[in-house]
Amino acid sequence: MEKAFLVGVNLNDGEDYLLSLKELGDLAEACDMEVAGTAWQTLPEVHKAFYIGTGKVDEVKEQAIECEADVIIFDNSLSPMQLRNLQERLEKPVMDRSTLILDIFARRARSREAMLQVEVARLQYMLPRLVGLHAALSRQGGASGAMSNKGTGEKKLELDRRVLEHRLTQMRRELKDVGNERMTQRKRRAGSGMPRVALVGYTNAGKSTLLNAMLDLYGADEGDTEEKKVEEKDMLFATLDTTVRKIVPVNQHAFLLSDTVGFIHKLPHNLVEAFRSTLEEAKEADILLQVIDYSDPHYKEQIAVTNKTLQELGADAVPMIYVYNKSDLVSPDDIPGLAGTSQEQVKANLPAMTDNSIYLSAKEQIGMKELVELIGRKLSGGYRECTMLIPYTDGRAVSYLNENSVVLGTEYLEEGVRIQVNCKEKDYWFYQKYVVS
Repeated sequence: MEKAFLVGVNLNDGEDYLLSLKELGDLAEACDMEVAGTAWQTLPEVHKAFYIGTGKVDEVKEQAIECEADVIIFDNSLSPMQLRNLQERLEKPVMDRSTLILDIFARRARSREAMLQVEVARLQYMLPRLVGLHAALSRQGGASGAMSNKGTGEKKLELDRRVLEHRLTQMRRELKDVGNERMTQRKRRAGSGMPRVALVGYTNAGKSTLLNAMLDLYGADEGDTEEKKVEEKDMLFATLDTTVRKIVPVNQHAFLLSDTVGFIHKLPHNLVEAFRSTLEEAKEADILLQVIDYSDPHYKEQIAVTNKTLQELGADAVPMIYVYNKSDLVSPDDIPGLAGTSQEQVKANLPAMTDNSIYLSAKEQIGMKELVELIGRKLSGGYRECTMLIPYTDGRAVSYLNENSVVLGTEYLEEGVRIQVNCKEKDYWFYQKYVVS
């Protein structure tokens, strides 16, 4: 296992740099690295040439050698010049936070779309940093003009740049085609009239666990529920691929539940852009469930990061329910209405909720019924309860209403099917000729 030495900077800008550095360590571990040591420096602003001060560079070099680190990772994006200068002075491989996140995404991508998205982001990030990546190449002097006059290092860089640019163009084209396929699927789902609910939130907050709990309790097909589950792992960015599953609560409208990639502090802009088509699931949803790790002492900062990212995606106007997950792991005094109770009573009393928030435990499946009811209330606007008498000649109408509304009762009469439903307003008017009460 590789050993990593982490380096951060405190700019006195109100950001908790120690928290950010700890998160960098979690990212390193998610990339199968062992954190061998850390260092940070307080500066009024980052050093333009080295990110940290020149004296601190020498200090980091000595510390990295002492702890036998294989790689040195900086807790921010490095400019091409900073990357080149640091690798020359530190004489060890240098990574920044963005490169580390991109590496994790590359390891975890499973679907063709996710692989393309990660590769596009990686190539966009690598192009301006080729000089730093090829610091070991010879840079023989040569006159300006034809490429043949350049040193071997210059020729290698130029060739690599052309290869990467060609590859990037090709992959963008492929990604656009995949994006069009996803858009077609999204339009098909929208055409079904079924409400759409999307899970969003900080990475490792429990989105996949919540999706699996929903499938356990309200999955559309009981026989293959296990096959439809997604991977659960206590790790940053354990899952990247967007998953959409049909949820069918009892006596309530069915809806499509989608799981999206998690967010994190300082998520590379290129990565957000590359995953934009996937994250459109959030923008197109009727309701967002922001899953929050309530047991994390910094959950408020994570909410702020998620909200900021949603704003960048144009999804901040979508109605949201704040799902305070892992509530069984926190003190009862921190949960509204449960102050003074014991830890054992927390599980029995969860969830306390409002119109826009709920406290639950997806792993223990506590509060799932209440969450579904809250979703149902949010989706109930624009629905109407009525009774229809549909002739047997229009079996398609009966089938559609069974699939896209809540059927409260069905009676087979001589003149047709008498069906009591809670259906969408538009379906009420479309089938108004059958309405009897």
